[in-house]
This record gives sequence, structure tokens and C-alpha cells, in this order.
Amino acid sequence: MSIERRVQLVENLFYKLEQENAQFEKSSGLSCVSGCGKCCKSPDIEASPLEFLPWAFHLFLNGKAEKMLRTLNKTHSPTCLIYKPLSVIDNKGRCSDYKYRGLICRLFGFAANTDKYGNLRLATCKIIKEGQANKYKSTNEAITKGLYVPVFTEYYMQLNQIDFNLGTIILPINKALKMALEEVLHYYAYRPFPDLEKKVF
Repeated sequence: MSIERRVQLVENLFYKLEQENAQFEKSSGLSCVSGCGKCCKSPDIEASPLEFLPWAFHLFLNGKAEKMLRTLNKTHSPTCLIYKPLSVIDNKGRCSDYKYRGLICRLFGFAANTDKYGNLRLATCKIIKEGQANKYKSTNEAITKGLYVPVFTEYYMQLNQIDFNLGTIILPINKALKMALEEVLHYYAYRPFPDLEKKVF
């Protein structure tokens, strides 16, 4: 399957999740604190290269993929390279390429994991749990009564169906970014620049 087609399928999945997230946020009343980037600063974030394929493709189309790959090769920090802190004092910060953020970034905070008893539990941060405690509690109760919430495993299974090899590899986030870039650059090493006017089916 071509890079263009895989990118389109990943973006379609992201669009579906966006609609579900919007509905869930409306039903739950939960929301991220404006400008908070604490979860993005975690050194333990892992992702698959496939969820960052649209990001890598976007950089490639704009002639920035090779430069970003060089930057990633020099980076030793475990913090996501796309995250840009706004302050060194607090947790304020933002994603510098929000439109092309990965699946993990889109799910965390507003999706659920299944516990060992098969029950859905909202996976969100301490700031939301403590700062919006009543809404967090009532949302978890509503989930047990059937409130729809996106589920991590279900979305990753759908991602895997697009490209099993790239979708099932889970790496520290900067390594996932690097592998996504390498996939795009290798693909086009001996192929012409993509014709975006053509259908990618």
C-alpha cells in the first residue's frame, strides 16, 4: 500500500476519533487545562511509527523531513521533540504540530482502558482527576452505565489494520517519530514526488 493511502487511512481514523472525542467531552464536561503540557513532558510516552506517518509525510511534502531526521538523530532527551514548552518554571507548553499529533496524544485524557475485570476506566491525568474531581467521578460512573467513551485498544487495533508492521511496533515517542520519517524517506528514495492531484486509492 502506498504512503499516500496509508496516510489517508490514518487521517480518516483520526477524524473519526475527533468526532467521538468532541461528543465525549460534551457529555462529560471534562476538558484539558488551557496551555497545560504536563502529559507531553512525560519521558515515558510510547507510540507507533504509523500514528506519526501523516506528520512525517507532511514534513516530507514541505521539504523538512531530512532536517527533522537529523535533529532527531542528535536528540537524547526522552521528551517528545514536537512538544514546545512555553515556560521553564511551570508545565505550560503546546504541541508545535498539533494537527499532526499522534494517536496516543489524541486518546490520552479522553479515552478508556479496560481493567483486569473487563471494566472501562478513564485514562486521564492527575490534574484533571483532582482539578475536576466531581466531573471525573460522575463520568466514570456514567461509563459503567453505558456512556460511550473511545477505548485505547480498539483504536490501536484499527490502526494496526492499516499497516500491521508499523502499527504494532511501540517505541519511545522520539524513536517512533524517527521511524515514521525514515519510512517516508525510504519510500520516496526511488519514487517520484507524490502527485497529490491523483486519487490515492
